[in-house]
Amino acid sequence: MPDGRTGGSARAFELLEPLVKAATVRVHAPVDGYGTPGTGPTWGSGFFIAPGWVLTCAHVVGEGGAAVRLVGREVGITFSVAGGPGEAAGTGTVAGRVECVLPERLEERRPAPRALWDLPDLALVRVLAPISHACVWLTDRARPRLDEAAYFGVTEDLGVREITGRTTRLRGTAANGAAIRLGDDDDIEPGMSGGPLVDLARGEVIGVVKARRQTGGGGIAVTVAQLRTLPTGTTGQVGLYRRVMQGHDLYHYDQHVSDLDSRRTWTDVHDELPSEDDDAPGGPERPTRLSRLTRLTPGERTTLCGLLAELPPPGSSEAVRALVEAARGEEPDTGLPAPLTWRDGLGLLHDPPGAGGEAAAMLRYATDVSVADHREPPAPGADEELWDWVRATAARLWRPLRRELGERYERGLAERERRRRAGTGRPAYGPFRPAAGAPPGPSVLLETWAHVWEDVYDWRVSVLAGPARPGDATPVASGNRVTLAALPEAVRAPLAEGFRRCDTHESAALLEVVVAEELFGLPVDEWTVSGGVPVGVQRPVVLRYPGGDPPAQAAERWARVQTGPLLGLRADCSRGRKWRPAPGWLAGLVDQTVPVLCRAAAEDPTRGVLHEARDAGYGVVACRRPPADPRMSCEPFHRGLREELADAGGGAALPARLQALRGRAYGADPDAYWAVGTALLWQDPQRPLPEDEPLQGDL
Repeated sequence: MPDGRTGGSARAFELLEPLVKAATVRVHAPVDGYGTPGTGPTWGSGFFIAPGWVLTCAHVVGEGGAAVRLVGREVGITFSVAGGPGEAAGTGTVAGRVECVLPERLEERRPAPRALWDLPDLALVRVLAPISHACVWLTDRARPRLDEAAYFGVTEDLGVREITGRTTRLRGTAANGAAIRLGDDDDIEPGMSGGPLVDLARGEVIGVVKARRQTGGGGIAVTVAQLRTLPTGTTGQVGLYRRVMQGHDLYHYDQHVSDLDSRRTWTDVHDELPSEDDDAPGGPERPTRLSRLTRLTPGERTTLCGLLAELPPPGSSEAVRALVEAARGEEPDTGLPAPLTWRDGLGLLHDPPGAGGEAAAMLRYATDVSVADHREPPAPGADEELWDWVRATAARLWRPLRRELGERYERGLAERERRRRAGTGRPAYGPFRPAAGAPPGPSVLLETWAHVWEDVYDWRVSVLAGPARPGDATPVASGNRVTLAALPEAVRAPLAEGFRRCDTHESAALLEVVVAEELFGLPVDEWTVSGGVPVGVQRPVVLRYPGGDPPAQAAERWARVQTGPLLGLRADCSRGRKWRPAPGWLAGLVDQTVPVLCRAAAEDPTRGVLHEARDAGYGVVACRRPPADPRMSCEPFHRGLREELADAGGGAALPARLQALRGRAYGADPDAYWAVGTALLWQDPQRPLPEDEPLQGDL
């Protein structure tokens, strides 16, 4: 064909083009009350992903200068208005407000003029008036397939402003999968920034057009999976990503089951797209028997997404991964963005190993979701409706699978009832924090170690499984040879991904920092990962000794400290003067002692005390970073910490109490200023470190 498209992709483009154009919008300056709506210059494009929500690029809504704040800014949205029977389609204009930009640091760190904005360069805009509009279908895959695609946006060819689409071939990914490279011969015009990138083979939006390359043709787009990096919300709240995706799935579910409109829906078009498995003459309307047995039909997939969206969102990313692993039969790819919704779990079930294919894996997954413990009561009958749909859908598949699903459902019901009986006495739903100060379940592990003879450091971020699977760690990211000054920025994104995997609706995950004693002064609790709030205010942060076999008396000391009462003793100063305890002094103290170090990681004598505390089996040690003014008295620190230890009663509450202290200091409470720089060494024997220790720098 002249445009290079194959027959299958040409047919797919013809089917998808009307749907994509109907959901694509023009972004421009807000209406000032005097001009004609929608007549100003075009800033870029965007597209509706859920009722009332437009996705575009951050640099599109940042048009107009660096002095303008992005979040909260009002923009103009010109969208397509579908005409009634016998009427032509038109356009309308409505005001929108920027709800969020990614990355969040764009508010403080704008790029220079004509420079590329930092990835993912996304903005979510909330429409400020109720309007009727179309929405695109977003992919559930975290990683795009490199295939034929089409990109859409606002152009002004021949002086006519309109939304057009052009085909391309995806050439690869960049920035660790966050960006997609478009074909070298593509002509991307400035007004197309923020428009959708559509996978023609699967009929789903996989990216947002970002920019054209400076040298040569083509350009790049941002994967829609980067939406998962949206702020997850405070504990007990549903994050913005989950809210938007719930609206997305319910919109398409309602469109699919409605009989009020005869126009094609995305589900209808998915059923007409050329099939990868179609080896029979007659076109895509005649899928093979194998594809019918191994994959859900488009209608079944839309219905499943809608039924999942009617349930409360999952409590944590790890809960989704666990169900995916049980349904898939193998651990999903840990290098993909964390799944935050039940729908994201479906995206991890494509191309599973073994017999049965995607249909069997997705039905197993849906069965497990129907009997899961939800963060709040589902709508009456919602979980039973999901199971009824699974049972009805399985009727067309193999009889052994139907029997397996029934047994799986009965086991799940029994296990859920057992958990609820065991939880008698606490709220069945809603936020709940156990008595222990450290949140249960997985934690985020940050390891940093120095190169010999050099002031550069290697680092690694992992998810530590915790007591459920002692010593198991799932890698998130790692890096080499960064300075201490560059370390906070280097680990910002990996830490954010780790928190997304571990946070639950009940509690923010624990951050465990493993460093050598000389780095105990590393101000990790003051680093910002998201929202501009220090990480130590958002969650408990504790220090860990580097790996190694614990001393024989460590378990007994740990148990006594947890039960209390706590006895805090100065171990490196006496009334503000440097003091080094005699050898063996720490080992001879009672087990519920908490050594208090006010000069941790500041001088050689202090490092000696830390070594002695470790050798004596102390798993809980309180310390602080050197204050900015070395003449500042340490007495307020010792006095305040003595009161905290006495009020805590036992050691279990210390991580949460220290987090609360950081929050008070961050909120400008003068009575908590003594706690600035306070750190807690927390060597929990139930959370052993992985055995594969990192290399200690270069040889």
